Amino acid sequence: MKITILTVGKLGRMVEAQLALDYASRATASGRALALGPVEILEVEARKPGKAAEAEVLRPHLEGAYVVACDEHGKVHTSRAFAGRLERLRDDGQRRIVFLIGGADGLDPSILSQANELLAFGPQTWPHALARAMLAEQIYRAATILGGSPYHRD
Repeated sequence: MKITILTVGKLGRMVEAQLALDYASRATASGRALALGPVEILEVEARKPGKAAEAEVLRPHLEGAYVVACDEHGKVHTSRAFAGRLERLRDDGQRRIVFLIGGADGLDPSILSQANELLAFGPQTWPHALARAMLAEQIYRAATILGGSPYHRD
């Protein structure tokens, strides 16, 4: 199952970008034997300001994918529950999952309504650059949990 973290805005060489890429790479390596991955981070930018313009550049990347929009009103999962969710999506035959992280003002309502589910990182507000790294880390952690890493034994 290919996993894409689709984000509005480009981070360039920011430390958060490197951290997110590192975890995406780790997730790809750890998930390979589990049919989780590859994991990629795709950054897009709108030519005009505003959520509607951002929605237009996101929409072409959603075709045929199971879409999870990161939004403050989404469901909060423990790491184990998140791993279980990815496992169920994979086992149900989803071939591609796209996680969406919007711009500074969040995602357009049209994109939120198109999503299959909403995911939150808790009640706090996080910088979008850091949210990328947090999401990539949780995907990596999910692969290690599903792979039986001793770090996650009960």
